[in-house]
Amino acid sequence: MNGNQTGSVAGDPHVNIAWFAELGLGDVEHVGGKNASLGEMVQHLSKAGVRVPDGFATTADAYRRFLAHEGLAERINAVLADLDVEDTRALAAAGAEIREWVERQPFPADLESDIRTAYDRLVGESGGEVSWAVRSSATAEDLPDASFAGQQETFLNVRGIDNVLHAIRLVFASLYNDRAIAYRVHSDFDHSVVALSAGVQRMVRSDIGASGVMFTMDTESGFRDAVFVTSSYGLGEAVVQGAVNPDEFYVYKPALRAGRPAILKRGVGGKATKMVYTTDASVGRTIEFVPVPEEARPLLSLTDAEVTELAQHAVRIEEHYGRPMDIEWGKDGVDGGLYILQARPETVQSRQTGSTMRRFRMDERGPVVVEGRAIGQKIGAGAVRVLSSIEAMHDFQAGEVLVADMTDPDWEPIMKRASAIVTNRGGRTCHAAIIARELGIPAVVGTASATTAVSNGEEVTVSCAEGDTGFVYEGLRDFTVTETALDEMPEVPVKIMMNVGTPEQAFEFARLPNRGVGLARLEFIINRQIGIHPKALLELGDQEPAIKAEIEALIAAYAGPREFFVQRVAEGVSMIAAAFAPEPVIVRMSDFKSNEYAGLLGGQRYEPHEENPMIGYRGAARYLSADFAECFAMECEALKYVRDDMGLTNVRIMIPFVRTVAEAEGVIDLLAAHGLRRGENDLQVVMMCEVPSNAVNADAFLDHFDGFSIGSNDMTQLTLGLDRDSALVAGSFDERDPAVKKMLAMAITACRERGKYVGICGQGPSDHPDLADWLLDQGIESMSLNPDTVVETWTRLAKRQG
Repeated sequence: MNGNQTGSVAGDPHVNIAWFAELGLGDVEHVGGKNASLGEMVQHLSKAGVRVPDGFATTADAYRRFLAHEGLAERINAVLADLDVEDTRALAAAGAEIREWVERQPFPADLESDIRTAYDRLVGESGGEVSWAVRSSATAEDLPDASFAGQQETFLNVRGIDNVLHAIRLVFASLYNDRAIAYRVHSDFDHSVVALSAGVQRMVRSDIGASGVMFTMDTESGFRDAVFVTSSYGLGEAVVQGAVNPDEFYVYKPALRAGRPAILKRGVGGKATKMVYTTDASVGRTIEFVPVPEEARPLLSLTDAEVTELAQHAVRIEEHYGRPMDIEWGKDGVDGGLYILQARPETVQSRQTGSTMRRFRMDERGPVVVEGRAIGQKIGAGAVRVLSSIEAMHDFQAGEVLVADMTDPDWEPIMKRASAIVTNRGGRTCHAAIIARELGIPAVVGTASATTAVSNGEEVTVSCAEGDTGFVYEGLRDFTVTETALDEMPEVPVKIMMNVGTPEQAFEFARLPNRGVGLARLEFIINRQIGIHPKALLELGDQEPAIKAEIEALIAAYAGPREFFVQRVAEGVSMIAAAFAPEPVIVRMSDFKSNEYAGLLGGQRYEPHEENPMIGYRGAARYLSADFAECFAMECEALKYVRDDMGLTNVRIMIPFVRTVAEAEGVIDLLAAHGLRRGENDLQVVMMCEVPSNAVNADAFLDHFDGFSIGSNDMTQLTLGLDRDSALVAGSFDERDPAVKKMLAMAITACRERGKYVGICGQGPSDHPDLADWLLDQGIESMSLNPDTVVETWTRLAKRQG
């Protein structure tokens, strides 16, 4: 690790003030973790382009001298010595009494004089009308194994030296907030050992710009190759508090380092409110919330270039500190610059050993009462307790589901006793989310209406185990928890791949043992990420007014309808490809049937009515039709961007439902015309082997493809001539039927003789162990399974080998 490990002028016990440029990581005991980190970045990262607003810090020794006056420290220690922090009423009374003592305590004359002198120097160097942030920095804060995030106060837009002095005194008092007292007890920190430093830092004008939080890893899965950025309009405290649902971005580090386009995801948050300056200079009244104009809410608060620049700063900071980091940033609305305001070690996912994977799974679902952003990947259940304010927290009982408009760290004493937490407001990087993760409690934030949707005593199940979206189900629902020792997975005689169609779960699924993704369905991505018929986007001007307005609202954050489709598909594909890189990810081009396409927004106008869509206008035939040509072109453009521009060449392409060799030849030519040529940039194109003609005439099809992925569901239906969705004949559906196995054997043999890839994607090998054994005997190269069956199937196949 780089940095000042030996300490600085701040280590002199007679020094009251230290400038950020004089500080480094060795000064945590002198100026606290936050201020030491600011100094570290000013000293060592400024030359790398990381901009940190200048400022100074009061020292821990100055704080101790402040408390020593008239025996205040002894009085405080006496109160805390016998305090039971589980008694929330006693905790509140003790905290209030101590804070009042501290706020009334006068500064030693030399400390006040030094603060005034430093302030005058800062004002002189800044020029013009400037305001200040006065931040707390505890000497045990922001350590790699503890997070005191948000426990002490921060005051923004402080103007004038008298208000700065007042804010510093309030910052000192905040070391005895209820939440801070409780956290120190729970974390075994001695109260008398922890001291406080106040940092005075020039404000960035993000009140008229944007701000947020970023992590140098995925906060939910621990995936290390992405930077997670949140952003909203106005001051960042709104994001940190959880008062706003921010925009979210993921940036892929390997692409970023290679100078390639690197944004994996753009998520538009509600951004209904923002925190801005007031004209009142009184400390505590210098900021306020105002509504964000309606027309600005559906737009992204950062450009791609700004997201990329922030991610570059994050990676530089992570590389310097040598560990995953939690970083606050601000965009100045005056100069347009992006500034780093704080950086601390990430304290949850980075402490996981990774040797054991614990997965929660819903076994039954009920009516969804409310949904929001999932925090953690667990499930909790219990009776609801709706709390309207912190004053009511004494009513909370252990094991209840805490429901509130929003929580902040003041609620920590009861949050740790909750079975789950649900809030109306907040995003994945707010204080409530950070604490929920640290406590290992599932939380669903940003639901908008939880406090009115549920009532006290109502039993609910809170699931954060189903991707980005967290669900609150009516009643107590069954769920299971499984643990897998990932470092003890045995060898298997086949490549176990996964079927992944939900980009938001890709990072988590990639933690399972795997050899890549054998089936990523583009139609799943289109349905979830877009939800609009591609022709309705291409012909937006011709839509009925109501449909046009609905589409325009959905695509507002993007340059246009075509760009929306291409970028959203690229985002979905790249999320999956990045999660599993360098293992192959086989992306199947869209395989909607006409009735499914008709279900997309605007789709009724473009789709024919077919008696049996399963064998109708789908797959290769659709791609080759003039009517669908421009739609297929957009799919190709997205995949070409992911492979050629982002550099995710582990993406392979799969073509579904190819009836004839002529269709095979036509689709390969069409892909090439769109810049996706087999063999170029290591591109492999495989075919879904799911029509009997594919197996019967396998050699001819393999002349045009790099292999087969067997679709056992359609192959079984078409070989046996039955509709598995019909209750009248569904009982005859069985992939192990001799006729079906004969088709599969022909396909596998043809691929093996040609030295080409052959795999199977479907539940057959999981549902029928004897079919899996037979496939192994035939020489299948890979089996692509649903994630929830991977470990069980892997273990069973390993036993067969043994």
